Amino acid sequence: MFFNFGEDIGIDLGTATVLVYVKKRGIVLNEPSVVALDKNTGQIIAVGEEARRMLGRTPGNIVAIRPLSEGVIADYEVTEKMLRYFIEKAIGKKLFFKPRVMVCIPSGVTSVEERAVRQAALAAGAKQAYLIEEPVAAALGAGIDISEPSGSMVVDVGGGTTDVAVLSLGGVVCSKSIRIGGDKFDEAIVRYVRRKFNLMIGERTAEEVKKEVGNAYPAKRKGDKVEVRGRDLVSGLPKTITITAEEAYEALSDTIDAVVAAVKEVLEKTPPELAGDIMNKGIVMTGGGALLSGLDTLITERTGLPTHIPDDAISCVALGTGIALQNIDLLQDGRSFAKKVI
Repeated sequence: MFFNFGEDIGIDLGTATVLVYVKKRGIVLNEPSVVALDKNTGQIIAVGEEARRMLGRTPGNIVAIRPLSEGVIADYEVTEKMLRYFIEKAIGKKLFFKPRVMVCIPSGVTSVEERAVRQAALAAGAKQAYLIEEPVAAALGAGIDISEPSGSMVVDVGGGTTDVAVLSLGGVVCSKSIRIGGDKFDEAIVRYVRRKFNLMIGERTAEEVKKEVGNAYPAKRKGDKVEVRGRDLVSGLPKTITITAEEAYEALSDTIDAVVAAVKEVLEKTPPELAGDIMNKGIVMTGGGALLSGLDTLITERTGLPTHIPDDAISCVALGTGIALQNIDLLQDGRSFAKKVI
């Protein structure tokens, strides 16, 4: 008989945010995946929210970086240190009983990218590391029973990637992962403001614009506007402009179209029987990007299928990793939901 004395931890290792789920305690951490480093010594100065506040505001010897890019590890050493920090913050330092950790990954990652995530989790102090695909975790966290021989469709719009998948019998039937998410929405706003207003704004300002007036359906936010401060590219001086919801839609339209195109592509590949199930159930959208105003309405309009957003869309993936980890021994030894590394 197997006894697990360590903690069970589920980690939504997102490009923008890291969420940590601990068995019996729920989600205990929700922090930006940002690390501030001293360039001269390589020493970590801050992690998470404290480091995010430093983005674009650091002196020469300190750099605030995102160690994950487009859903995968861009800087292995910093990711390992960040993971170790979050695990220790969630459960404290364990000398004897190391935790079992499940980390979610985009559905389109390569085997090299998979191996990097596994090794980072083990190096950060995990006793056993499991990987789970983001749409599977999102479906579990949204309360969908994917073990039934019935089709369910999930669209997880994260910070670095958008994962679209049709699930049945505990596995992915067809899927598509595109490297477009909340970060690309922010970049599109930065480019638009620079092109139209000759104004340079930072990532954090772009994110605020996205939250205040960003939309995929202008009628939803008609009349909304927000003041934006940045540096005038002509005079070099600080300047304030006003951006409307219509302008925000114009800035985001290309990236939004790419998300909708991915949804339609997966629907076109879906077997007819499962397509019938999805027509009855509709599409479930999760992730922070799903909260972009009007995105669900636009997908409903373009596909003809009802689109639902769970109450806690941002936490669905993290909750799903926890649910899968609790049932890992029951679910075909974990093979259908997770890939295990000891």
